[in-house]
Amino acid sequence: MQCDIDILGEPSNLAEIELILATTTTLGKLGFKNFEIRINERRILKAMAAYSGFAEEEFDTVFIILDKMDKIGFEGVEKELLENGNAPESVSRYMEILRTVTNDAEGVKKLGETLKDVMDPSVCQGLVHIMETVKDVAEAEFGLVFDPTLVRGMSYYTGTIFEVSMEGFGGSVAGGGRYDKMIGKFTGMETPACG
Repeated sequence: MQCDIDILGEPSNLAEIELILATTTTLGKLGFKNFEIRINERRILKAMAAYSGFAEEEFDTVFIILDKMDKIGFEGVEKELLENGNAPESVSRYMEILRTVTNDAEGVKKLGETLKDVMDPSVCQGLVHIMETVKDVAEAEFGLVFDPTLVRGMSYYTGTIFEVSMEGFGGSVAGGGRYDKMIGKFTGMETPACG
């Protein structure tokens, strides 16, 4: 069975907060405990790549390789980035960020400082707000971690992305994110959206 929740027309972080809370509350009421939400931001992904020196046209390839992190590990990602012809200094800088960032709101804040020359600091502030608010008001028991390697392969995501994983289930059991540009492509009217 699959269930879908979408919020249209809300440009603020309230949409992400509401979606994560609705998902975790439902899972909690179904009896699941101690699952984990991994969260990231597509603009942070792009800023990390830019900061490291990758050309914008290389970003998608870099993210496809990064998305294999849970299967091939840090060494595998580093090796594949180098084999793909990327500059060693860019790969080294990128891997250093991934190795040193912590998976909590403090890590997001520090990453915002590091990336301030290539990304508006409000992006990290927004993600911190989502993480802290969800933790403060959640009803279910779950972990919430910042995962700078989370890509969510769908290229239509424009902001926050997240996945829910549980022990005993392969891959993710839920996931989503912000996709502000998709509806406008079909209707001609820009519509903020998150689902």
